[in-house]
Amino acid sequence: MIVPARRLAVLGVLAAALTACGTAQAPPAGRPAARPAPARHTVVPTQPQPPTLAPGPAGLTPVFTHGPRTPDRTVALTFDADMTADQGARAARGEHFDNPALIATLRALKVPATVFMTGRWAEQYPAQARGIGRDPLFEVANHSYSHYAFTGDCYGLPTVSPDRMLADVERAYTAFREAGVEHAMPYFRFPGGCHDRRALEALSPAGVTAVQWDVISGDAFATDADAVARQVLDGVRPGSVVVMHCTRSAAPATERAVRTIVPELRRKGFRFVKVSELIRAATARH
Repeated sequence: MIVPARRLAVLGVLAAALTACGTAQAPPAGRPAARPAPARHTVVPTQPQPPTLAPGPAGLTPVFTHGPRTPDRTVALTFDADMTADQGARAARGEHFDNPALIATLRALKVPATVFMTGRWAEQYPAQARGIGRDPLFEVANHSYSHYAFTGDCYGLPTVSPDRMLADVERAYTAFREAGVEHAMPYFRFPGGCHDRRALEALSPAGVTAVQWDVISGDAFATDADAVARQVLDGVRPGSVVVMHCTRSAAPATERAVRTIVPELRRKGFRFVKVSELIRAATARH
């Protein structure tokens, strides 16, 4: 069999390399053999585990209302991005359930905030949901999928049956992921804030912390921005959670009120934080 010259050259190189490997000299006496370099591994950063409250008595979903009343004057502005499951037709006719000017103002003023979003809102405004979810200034939390009440007689809202409560919350998280919100927080706000023991039991498997508030802004359907601002400024204490809204149609004065609230609270020495920071401070004290 005739082997081409080029192939002979390659075989010669391989033979020399193998010979060198087989005849490598041992290290001198008393000197340890060199250790091979450790293999390099790519470390993928993980998302920090968000703080949550421990389950309540009998494993009930815990409820958070405000942070510690400490000299550290922190306050969390929260905004409910409401849209019920049956309001698609109204959106199609031009009703605005979003408020991009409000989000732009929060960014301009560099105000951290928590947005409690319904799954239906994320489906209607996926680009905005994704933008909020990916902005480190904000965090997205769950406000149900349908914005149906979890109790009877809750501001005239339709109700979700107890056997569908957990599925409604999980469906909202699915809507967030499909919109591109990758790290929604394990916090849930009941539509209208209405809840009872049955609702807290139903959501226990979800592992969420229910987040209420201690300051009502009064911005729902309000048109007087100054009145909204006064109500917030009069009510805020260290650790407060303020509830506001992120819907032009239902809260048209909110953005103007925020432009008054933020500088005035800063003048009083308050620092704006997300809900997660208040919960972390609360858990650290226990």
